[in-house]
Amino acid sequence: MTLTLKLQKLRDQLVKSSVDGILVTSPTNRRYLTDFTGTSGVAIVSATQAKLITDYRYIDQAKTQSQDFDIIIHKGHKGPKGLIFEEVGKQVNKMGIKKLAFEKDHLSYGVFSSCNEYITAEMIPTSGIIEILRKVKTDVEIGKLKIAADIADNAFNHILEFIRPGISEIEISNELEFFMRNHGAAASAFDTIVASGWRSSLPHGVASDKKVENGDMITLDFGANYQGYRSDICRTIALGQPIEQLKRIHAIVLEAFQRCVEGLKPGLSDHDVDALMRNVIRENDFEDKSGTGTGHGVGLDIHEKPFFSTDKKDVLQANMVITVEPGIYLPGVGGARVEDVILITPFGSEVLTPSAKELIIL
Repeated sequence: MTLTLKLQKLRDQLVKSSVDGILVTSPTNRRYLTDFTGTSGVAIVSATQAKLITDYRYIDQAKTQSQDFDIIIHKGHKGPKGLIFEEVGKQVNKMGIKKLAFEKDHLSYGVFSSCNEYITAEMIPTSGIIEILRKVKTDVEIGKLKIAADIADNAFNHILEFIRPGISEIEISNELEFFMRNHGAAASAFDTIVASGWRSSLPHGVASDKKVENGDMITLDFGANYQGYRSDICRTIALGQPIEQLKRIHAIVLEAFQRCVEGLKPGLSDHDVDALMRNVIRENDFEDKSGTGTGHGVGLDIHEKPFFSTDKKDVLQANMVITVEPGIYLPGVGGARVEDVILITPFGSEVLTPSAKELIIL
């Protein structure tokens, strides 16, 4: 999808929302819409015009990356931040916008106050207008997501040779991140989770100085950021023989994961996706130890639409890229989770992180 096509799809959404234009303040949505990767700027889109407002540091970069947008330079970099919105007000008036949508989920009260000071158009709060467009990925986006997934998958295979008794979770995290950066990642996709022993019962147990030891289950949840696009993989392994209770929950999680992935296809509702996974866990009497989230979309954000759980309302479409992440967590004992990055295809799905998910005992 070219920038021009993205703009047309956005303009269709503006018509549906009965507004004349939109002010884009979310950095992620701005990047999706404009391809601009600078750290400062907002976009304004109307039925006939598209403008990117930034400061002097990014003149050449903006002109190169955002060729479908008129580049406007504001004067606020060395002065009050509000000057960018003074420029927004001028441009909104020039564009003839009377009803201006804004992203209510991405605008602080302070910034909203600055907008109201300079913008005479009626400001209409909206939510999800651009996020809806981001759900279905373009071929270019899918290509980048596949590379991000491949980097993370290879990092998992690498870390199996690195883990040994006595090293800390932080050392494992650092090695994962170093490997990914050394193989093409710009950064980690999010704060790397390494949770061993009893800490593996913490769904978001960010790496600590705890040292891994024999008998530990070790949950590794990490990903790569490749050209802004992110991957998200989780594996639970064991260092030496774990207790039978932990082996059992890993087997249940893996069965839930496999049953869910085998059933993925366009047309399934989020409730259907959740049920594919949750029914296995429920049948084994661990639903109260599993949490409510089945998975999520992944792209420029690590968690983005669609979201899958018991109470959402969405439908799978071809070219969505999602994760499925069943887990069981036993406080004070340990836990297990498995997660893959998955492309929804016209007739099913393709796992983009195919490394082993069975319980590996080191």
